[in-house]
Amino acid sequence: MTGAPGSGKTSILRALGNRGYAVVEEAATDVIAAQQAQGNSEPWNDPMFVNAILRLQEHRRHEQVHPGTAVQVHDRSPVCTLALARYLGHPVSAELSGAIARITTCGLFDRRVFFVRPIGFSQPTPARQISYQDSLAFERIHETEYLRAGFELVDVPAGPVQARAAMIDGFLRSWV
Repeated sequence: MTGAPGSGKTSILRALGNRGYAVVEEAATDVIAAQQAQGNSEPWNDPMFVNAILRLQEHRRHEQVHPGTAVQVHDRSPVCTLALARYLGHPVSAELSGAIARITTCGLFDRRVFFVRPIGFSQPTPARQISYQDSLAFERIHETEYLRAGFELVDVPAGPVQARAAMIDGFLRSWV
């Protein structure tokens, strides 16, 4: 699952978790919080920031495997981390390039990606200090990178959280 910051992905993920899906939370917010707690108020300015996110994503992907669960829903993937590197103007590391190659050639993720569309505003937080207009530009970069990597985008339009979760649930049930 992907989309612009503040589009409601985390809320939808929680609703899917309540429906019994195995969910893996996004990593960037936790990396930001950890680095801010260590005194780095703007960790996104460090070019190694995206690698820290990638490592946590990979760790969560491996550690949060739910045996016997047919579907695992991820809030973001390494393609999102690539989009973040592009948005921030950071170089794409060999580590990130390798992760993108693995997910595009090894089938680690389904080729269909739920693209959660913005809800019309973005609420700033200590970890999310992006304007709504900038989040829309960031959304376009996500869309470009997912399409470039060969993924099919499944639009999740703005709406109430439970309706969005029900839509995703319906798709997932029809795919399994």
